[in-house]
Amino acid sequence: MEKITISEQVLINAICLHVASKKQIQPQEVEVELMWDDEYGFSAEVYALGRKQVFIEVNLIEAIRYYLETQMGRNPYSAGIELVLDEEEGILAYVTYQS
Repeated sequence: MEKITISEQVLINAICLHVASKKQIQPQEVEVELMWDDEYGFSAEVYALGRKQVFIEVNLIEAIRYYLETQMGRNPYSAGIELVLDEEEGILAYVTYQS
């Protein structure tokens, strides 16, 4: 079993790349604020083209899958993805591939 840890900054980068790809803009034109709430779980506020979108956990996982495929050359659909809140590191994603 292979386990990859995606840091908070890489997660933000993945969201920026994913949104930029969908909106056909540069990743630098996207701003992301990750959030965690007891009631709603993981989410992010995403700002692009003067508009705000709220990403829920499924959108965050979609962005991670996009990143796995386009930046890491990995199969994004054979990976198990778990978002976790670490008190020191912030929001992390654990990506697991079965052998």
